[in-house]
Amino acid sequence: MISPLLEQGLAALEVPAPPEAVDRLDRYAQLLLEKNQVMNLTAITEPEQVARLHMLDCAALLNVCPLEGRRLLDVGTGAGFPGMVLKILVPSLDVTLLDSLNKRLEWLAETCARLGLQGIRTIHARAEELGHDPAFRGQFDLVSSRAVAALPVLAELCLPYLKPGGVFLAMKSVDSEAELAAAQSAIQTLGARVEAVTDYRIPGTEVRHRVILLKKTGETEKKYPRTFAKIKKNPL
Repeated sequence: MISPLLEQGLAALEVPAPPEAVDRLDRYAQLLLEKNQVMNLTAITEPEQVARLHMLDCAALLNVCPLEGRRLLDVGTGAGFPGMVLKILVPSLDVTLLDSLNKRLEWLAETCARLGLQGIRTIHARAEELGHDPAFRGQFDLVSSRAVAALPVLAELCLPYLKPGGVFLAMKSVDSEAELAAAQSAIQTLGARVEAVTDYRIPGTEVRHRVILLKKTGETEKKYPRTFAKIKKNPL
């Protein structure tokens, strides 16, 4: 369905892919669009747009941070972006997909099985609650989040999951300067710093997106994350 677009786009991004990756991404897109007819998974419904605005957008993360052999938590994964795409492109990446809506996770688990993916799991929980669980807190090399919330909120939800030295990959628009400025206090309070801000163009489009990398420099105080109501009402 979209294999040629994916091959061209990955080549344009200079992203290496295992032999089976393009076929798996194509099949993933087909399953997504089929399920989207009965469940709200994506507002993007044209196969070509799914290829570019979902798959290739997520694939661009391979150019900003090493992923091989690392442990990733995808917070608010939704339809599996970027976690599923990254797992397909980097099979050695250990992936946990976190979402608060179990129906989405059930579909993702089924899709992983149908695609033959191993080393990937789903967790049904709220990020601000699971962040206090010792089995997850401070256990990940990488945390990703795409279009979930404003950066001051995301920082508190996501940074507690990282090991010291780990990296949070926040997928944002290129108009996120004010958001990043507003998050500076939260980033410092939570034991992190801005490592890099990388803009990129999605191949085959004029769309430009941004990845903000926050590096964990120390432990996060145990009182964080707070309840979501407190996070939203009084961002750090």
